[in-house]
Amino acid sequence: MGGFFGVASKNDCIFDLFFGTDYHSHLGTRRAGMAAYDRKNGFDRAIHNIENAPFRTKFDKDVNTMQGQLGIGCISDYEPQPLIVRSHHGTYAIMTVGKINNADEIEQRLFSDGTSHFLEMSGGDINPTELTAAIINQKANLIEGIQYAQDLIDGSMTIVIMTPMGIYAARDKMGRTPVAIGRKEDAYCVSFESFAYLNLGYQDAKELGPGEVVIVTPEGVRTLVQPGKEMRICTFLWIYYGYPSASYEGISVEEMRYHCGAMLAKRDTGRVSPDIVAGVPDSGIAHAIGYANESGIPFSRPFIKYTPTWPRSFMPTIQSQRNLIAKMKLIPVHDLIKNRSLLLIDDSIVRGTQLRETTEFLYQSGAREVHIRPACPPLLYGCKYLNFSRSSSEMDLITRRVIREMEGDNAYANLQVYADPESDRYHAMVERIGKQLNFTSLHYHRLDDMISSVGMDRSKLCTYCWDGRE
Repeated sequence: MGGFFGVASKNDCIFDLFFGTDYHSHLGTRRAGMAAYDRKNGFDRAIHNIENAPFRTKFDKDVNTMQGQLGIGCISDYEPQPLIVRSHHGTYAIMTVGKINNADEIEQRLFSDGTSHFLEMSGGDINPTELTAAIINQKANLIEGIQYAQDLIDGSMTIVIMTPMGIYAARDKMGRTPVAIGRKEDAYCVSFESFAYLNLGYQDAKELGPGEVVIVTPEGVRTLVQPGKEMRICTFLWIYYGYPSASYEGISVEEMRYHCGAMLAKRDTGRVSPDIVAGVPDSGIAHAIGYANESGIPFSRPFIKYTPTWPRSFMPTIQSQRNLIAKMKLIPVHDLIKNRSLLLIDDSIVRGTQLRETTEFLYQSGAREVHIRPACPPLLYGCKYLNFSRSSSEMDLITRRVIREMEGDNAYANLQVYADPESDRYHAMVERIGKQLNFTSLHYHRLDDMISSVGMDRSKLCTYCWDGRE
């Protein structure tokens, strides 16, 4: 996905920028960058590869040489950013979070309008942040450009731009990702994660609404475009992406996961009687605590995630390497596994490979039974908005592969039937997945229960990956 942080201060802001950006390391795995603007020296920037080392170790030298009163930084899964752009708007730095589904169409439109070229990233892709900047530069001013970009882009795009005047922050039109503003005596900050600024002395100032555009300066925050009325914030922020201390729209990630686990337990009453409840580290742990608290079944940690040298859970881009590293990171506690019936909660099942290997790992360690309870419903659609998965095909999803097996040559199966937890097709799909992955039993979180776990009106939540609802 990616995360970001920005600071507008009356004094040097690099310390806050460095640590505020670092607090977003859970949201990205490949690239990180910081850009600063100093009243005397102008723009400065550093971008590093963070695939094999944490953010702090790559930027410790930069933080000692950079200076500026304005700064923006980001952690990214794919593209290098922030970018520094020179245009008729002047020089500015830009970073984005989102996904552009119609990039080819936009590129051709810009070429026909006279845009000469884009710099390719490795693999031949065009940097979506550079493409967004090119769209913005088609208009007479930055505000019109930002709105034009968000109207033109099919997908989702949150945009942060730093100019000598201040930092422009624009939440995506449907509010699928958050933007929070913090304040302290002589500075304001803009952040994906609101917890990122608390230890830096900032207090909550506001959360941007869907499509809202503000300018942040050391003196304050001014709204330039009023927020829209419709919102579709990503529900997966609470299920998986969000750090436990995060909150979105006033709803705590950790507390939501407790509710989620509790509702899973209520559905399981009388169905299974495991000896212990466990969560797949790290995002499954809070769900498991909620389940244990509700059911009365002891929570335990039958395996421990080894983090000193494996700080990231999905670092490599090659799936086979990702699966191997995920397996290597889990260290068994045999005394808590041998001859036990375990109920295991993970945030989701995507391809199923890692969870199947985890289950086999538990059986090999002596487990008698392994019951699986994903904390969300079956994933039926690839994410259109936030790069949750960069799979080349929705057929990478285990649900879609199983549906193809069930439907045969019917390439246009009615997926809504498979999204309905009361339908026979749904139950047949879940049973087949459980058998393929060698689970003792498998029951997913229901969509209605998951929405209740969040506690927001369904109309404000994006549930596209589960039910195809735009």
